[in-house]
Amino acid sequence: MARIVEHLSVEELEARYRAAREVTEARHYQAIWLLAQGRTFLEVGEVLAFAPRWVEELAARYNALGPEALGDQRRRNGRAASLLRADVLAALAERLCALPDDGGLWSGAKVAAWMARYLGLEHVHPQRGWEALKRIEWSLQAPRPRHARAATPEQQAEFKGGSRPLSLRPKRRIPTGRSRSGRRTSTASA
Repeated sequence: MARIVEHLSVEELEARYRAAREVTEARHYQAIWLLAQGRTFLEVGEVLAFAPRWVEELAARYNALGPEALGDQRRRNGRAASLLRADVLAALAERLCALPDDGGLWSGAKVAAWMARYLGLEHVHPQRGWEALKRIEWSLQAPRPRHARAATPEQQAEFKGGSRPLSLRPKRRIPTGRSRSGRRTSTASA
């Protein structure tokens, strides 16, 4: 039988378990609630599909730190985003009005290089550049007109474009087979 420190009463644990919005938090409160009722680590592990060792660790964490130790602790792992701040995104939106330094089109890598220079960093990962472009909803793509009459003549000409045939050779009308051991044969000569 596990010993649970009475940070909260059994009724309060049940109420928090039933009111929890997050699945992880609800399952943690349920585990502590069951342990506080006198269940063993093994029983609680079977009910919640947790390893008994994890239930022990959860109980030790609750006993030491109280209710704050329950729930998904990963959400407090990192730090606030420092690259995609509002001032950086505003400066980027202004910079995108002109072509990149090397010409061509803006890409995630080019935006990341610009962000590194702007922030005085040695390197910014290209993924952050792509995320910055998505955050400011920047795209070179233009929506296709609904139908041909809705487009201007320039747009119609732009979207037109003949596709060339894959082969300039005329297609054969009679299927032919190949002999794997000899010369070509035709099914029409039979």
